[in-house]
Amino acid sequence: MPVTVCTGRPAGIIRNVRRPFAHEFVLVLAPGGDERAPGAAITAALCGHWEHPPPCPLAAHHTATARERGMLRLRTLFATEPDRAGEVRARMAVALTAGHLPGEPPAPAPLTPDLAAPAPPAPGTRWRLVSSRPDEVRPDEAEHARRLAAG
Repeated sequence: MPVTVCTGRPAGIIRNVRRPFAHEFVLVLAPGGDERAPGAAITAALCGHWEHPPPCPLAAHHTATARERGMLRLRTLFATEPDRAGEVRARMAVALTAGHLPGEPPAPAPLTPDLAAPAPPAPGTRWRLVSSRPDEVRPDEAEHARRLAAG
């Protein structure tokens, strides 16, 4: 059952109802990379910087990471107005496609095609986005999603 929560915006506009959503990304993290960096890039894309005071202006969110067969899987739960979900998903995808945190120079070359070795060293953590897909909020995430929607 979808969860909806009214935000603090003016009443009478359907945009005021936030719903929870989920999105999954799979990426290759350069060896020695900080697996928190891609989540920080998502936060910067949605909130302006990975360190910011609450609340998240566009979409309250949480990103969990898990290592799987040499890949890093990110699962982001977020809550926003339904008509803004596409914008949130696009911002997250653009941030992860960049392959580095904002404000850091891009890597001098992409990861090698065989994914065995990174490009020449560059400051900061690098990654390559492999896949991106919307998903449904799972039953075990429902309570967390409800809290995100509540703000």
